[in-house]
Amino acid sequence: MNDFTINTAGNVKDFSIGIAPAKAAAPAPAVPASMQFPNQNPQNKIYGDVPSIPTMDAVEGIKFDFNEGIRVLFPHNGKEYHVTFLDIDTGVILYSADTVPGAYVTSVKKFYIRFRLIIHEKGGKEPIFTHDYDCKDKEVMIQLPVGTLGDSIGWFSYVERFQKKHGCKLICVMTPWIADIVKKQYPQITFITTAETKNCKPYACYYMGLFFKGDVDHQPIDFRYIGLHRTAGYILGVDPKDEPPRVDLSAPRKIKEKYVCIAAQSSSQAKYWNNPFGWMTVVKFLKDNGYRVLCIDKEKIHGIGLNWNFIPYGAEDFTGDLPLQERIDLIKDADFFIGLSSGLSWLAWCCKVPVVMISGFTHPTNEFETPYRVINYHTCHSCWNDMRLDFDHFDFLWCPRHKGTDRHFECTKLISPEQVITTIKKIPSFKEKQS
Repeated sequence: MNDFTINTAGNVKDFSIGIAPAKAAAPAPAVPASMQFPNQNPQNKIYGDVPSIPTMDAVEGIKFDFNEGIRVLFPHNGKEYHVTFLDIDTGVILYSADTVPGAYVTSVKKFYIRFRLIIHEKGGKEPIFTHDYDCKDKEVMIQLPVGTLGDSIGWFSYVERFQKKHGCKLICVMTPWIADIVKKQYPQITFITTAETKNCKPYACYYMGLFFKGDVDHQPIDFRYIGLHRTAGYILGVDPKDEPPRVDLSAPRKIKEKYVCIAAQSSSQAKYWNNPFGWMTVVKFLKDNGYRVLCIDKEKIHGIGLNWNFIPYGAEDFTGDLPLQERIDLIKDADFFIGLSSGLSWLAWCCKVPVVMISGFTHPTNEFETPYRVINYHTCHSCWNDMRLDFDHFDFLWCPRHKGTDRHFECTKLISPEQVITTIKKIPSFKEKQS
């Protein structure tokens, strides 16, 4: 079964394995293109390094590890070997072939697979080395991309799940300002920055991410099938069920009056509630029922070109670039939270308050389970999870089916304030003002 990519010097074979001889005089051969992560993908800059040379010793100077898939480096000792990889859990032989001196072999698949490595001398009947993947008590590095709040929160519980399942020494590469809210709750995990990865020599390394254009090399299943956060469970081979990370909810309440937190800004216009009367009507409804309405977005105004989004009329301005723990301290005592398919909704999920999520461009399976999801199925919807469509990160006005027509962003333009208000009334903590 062809499941590996290796380059020959100056020549890439059409089949999925080749060989990259190292220079005899070089103490550390350059990493071939097939070993760079992700291959030909600009996202590689958002992750830290892994060692260019495999970290584990086999026999006769052969090195191997499981950083970015299985990797095996054969020495320039004049000997040829036969190398076999198989998936222990499926029993499938993924690759079996002879090598040449200096061969550098790596798998195409970069997600968790319980590999078995078998090495023979070329023509030999008995293996000279066999190793089954086992990371118990070994260092494993799991890398989360830089600066993505909702993604990092959604993926983090699977990081802990992997550590518990395997009993490994887990190193989590995470943006410091996000790591700050979980560090103390997870003392068994070591948190480092991308810059610090160059000091690590892990047994295995895995990358959390959404990999686009049908990539099933870095994820076993296209994330559009299974949702933004659950894809991490599949990448790491653990239970994909929802579970919010633990955060510190011990701060004393700061606001005596009953209040609601809202977040109206996002990174793409498709995520916004594009009904022009939506927020204004809902904020008025909440205030009429005795609630203070606190807008906790990072930005008061956000947009691009001629398209700008403002803090909802009537909401109190609690916007600003504040530490996430301060946001947690405020959200946790709110009667509920209203937001979009964006980072602060995921943060509210950690705070154990009811979350009203207004989203039309994603399917409900894309985010965490909430009984207060608001979506209008009578309109165009769920383009983000449509396998026929690829998200354009550089198009703030991305609307793949109706851009430039009067149906542009109809998925949320046609979510009425009445629909949101009806959902709010279902929340047990909602207290309607008695006339």
